[in-house]
Amino acid sequence: MSIRNYKPYTPGTRKRSLSDFSELSRIRPEKSLTSWIHRPKGRNSRGVITCRHRGGGHKKLYREIDFKREKIGIAGRVIRIEYDPNRNSRIALLHYEDGDKKYVLSPHGLKVGETLIADINAPILTGNSLPVSKMPLGIEIYNVELVPGAGGKLARSAGTVAQLIAKQGKFVTLRLPSKEIRLVSRNCWASIGQVGNIDFINLRIGKAGRTRWLGKRPTVRGVVMNPVDHPHGGGEGRAPIGRSHPVTPWGSPALGRRTRNSKKYSTKLLVRRRTTSNSR
Repeated sequence: MSIRNYKPYTPGTRKRSLSDFSELSRIRPEKSLTSWIHRPKGRNSRGVITCRHRGGGHKKLYREIDFKREKIGIAGRVIRIEYDPNRNSRIALLHYEDGDKKYVLSPHGLKVGETLIADINAPILTGNSLPVSKMPLGIEIYNVELVPGAGGKLARSAGTVAQLIAKQGKFVTLRLPSKEIRLVSRNCWASIGQVGNIDFINLRIGKAGRTRWLGKRPTVRGVVMNPVDHPHGGGEGRAPIGRSHPVTPWGSPALGRRTRNSKKYSTKLLVRRRTTSNSR
C-alpha cells in the first residue's frame, strides 16, 4: 500500500493522509459473509457507560472472518482483497475447491489469484496455515492461536508479526509484537507471514471529525474538571493536579503500576513480560 497526502486546502487537509486503497477490489462485500452486529458504545447490559469515549461513528456491516482456518486440506484461491471497516488490516476473499467462500486476514504481499491452504503439512508459503510445531525456527507468523482449535488471537492487527524462536517439549516459544516472550502449545495453529496494510501506523487523522467517524468520542483532561468529577480537578485558574503522581478518575495510579493479575492462569507461560516506557 502507499499513502495519499492532501494539499492544505483546509485546516483538516493540512496534515491529513490516507491509504490510496490501490490494492483493493472496488466491489461490495460478499453478502453471505456479512451480518449486523450490535455496537454497545461502551455500555453494559444496564446501559451504564463502563468504557468511556466510545459512541457514534459510521454505520458498519460486520465481515465474518475465518480466524480458525477451518477448511483443512482444501485449497482456496484469492478472488479479491477488500477493505474491512471493523479492523485496520485488509481481508481476502477465498473461493475453495468445494465451492465454499471465506474471509481471511490478508498478509503482506498477497496477490489476487494466489492459492492458500491450511493443512498439517502445508508448504511454508505466505498465507498458508499450519501447526507451529511444523514451522521452522525464526519464521514470522500472524493470527496465532492461544488455545488449539479456538482460532487466532495474537498478531492480527495491521503490520504486526510474531516470531517463532524456540521449540521444547509440549510448547514453542514466541516473540510477540509487544516484545513479550511467551510459551504456546505446539498444537496451536498460525499463518505464515506478516499482516498486511503495514503503512497504517504512518497515517495521520487530520481533523477531530474523522476521529468521530471512527466511533471515538472526545477525551477531556482531568485537570480541567471539577473536584467531583476527577481527582485532578479543582483549584483556581490553571492549577496543577495537586498530587505526587497522576491517577485515574477512580483514584488508581495512572502511570507505572502493573495491572496484570499475578494469579492469572497464563502467568506461568510468560518467559519475559512486555516492556513499556513507563513501567517500574
